[in-house]
Amino acid sequence: MEEAKMGDVATIRAVLAILQWWGFNVTVIIMNKWIFQKLEFKFPLTVSCVHFICSSIGAYIAIKILKIKPLIEVSPDDRWRRIFPMSFVFCINIVLGNVSLRYIPVSFMQTIKSFTPATTVILQWLVWRKYFEWRIWTSLVPIVGGILLTSITELSFNMFGFCAAMVGCLATSTKTILAESLLHGYKFDSINTVYYMAPFATMILSIPAIVLEGSGVVNWLYTYDSIVPALIIIITSGVLAFCLNFSIFYVIHSTTAVTFNVAGNLKVAVAVLVSWMIFRNPISAMNAVGCAITLVGCTFYGYVRHLISQQAVAPSPRTPRRMEMLPLVGDKQEKI
Repeated sequence: MEEAKMGDVATIRAVLAILQWWGFNVTVIIMNKWIFQKLEFKFPLTVSCVHFICSSIGAYIAIKILKIKPLIEVSPDDRWRRIFPMSFVFCINIVLGNVSLRYIPVSFMQTIKSFTPATTVILQWLVWRKYFEWRIWTSLVPIVGGILLTSITELSFNMFGFCAAMVGCLATSTKTILAESLLHGYKFDSINTVYYMAPFATMILSIPAIVLEGSGVVNWLYTYDSIVPALIIIITSGVLAFCLNFSIFYVIHSTTAVTFNVAGNLKVAVAVLVSWMIFRNPISAMNAVGCAITLVGCTFYGYVRHLISQQAVAPSPRTPRRMEMLPLVGDKQEKI
């Protein structure tokens, strides 16, 4: 009886964790698109910088004041040798995501980001000479095919936005791969990751944002009509971006690897649907089919990774089975 109650509580906790993760993720994406399109604040570097600043403050409050998570101590040398390079790639990843969102619809941008598993495998194979068995390569076929179909049939296609999203996938993959070597020995959760990386990212991005977008932002401040509500929306998007990282920490610790993978792909579908309902960007039938094929491919890829990880840690008769939490979708900590 007690075990059944505990199982029900765990299920409810997992469902709530997934729902709040979806809520924060979709809200941040929609708000960013709203800022670029409806508020006419066409400055992705500045928006990213606001997100980094809010995340830096939020992570400091969560760890130092509220003590929600203990601080993982990192030596000053390691901060510059390990954290700074990761922060640089992390910064590029976030900026390119916002740049692509500035030029292409949410549905197209989210579908392209689902290409990350493929770019991760290809990079590891080409650059790091890592071997992958045939099941991994086979699972990538529907992802690549879905992305091609979606790109060909996208009615609001923009080459600059498309390239930014694709390079963003490469940046995400590079971040995931570098984390295995640069952060070896440190067991970072999403909040500690933000605590160390967001200040570096702010430092890296602040000067380019001022130089490239400063005059445009000042002009927008003087010419936009409803300036106070607009600034509230922009700052709120930064606060919610930090909350998204917190929600990722919660969902990872409340679900299994397979559940996380499936929920991550369903999250993309929810984001696409909600964005279409709000912005009404045109989506052809074949474009929707391409998006669906991509998401199914990502789910299949995650399932294959899970099977392989389970085989790699197959228990002996006296060894309890354990679950490997792999970066199945490749995007656990990218949205801040």
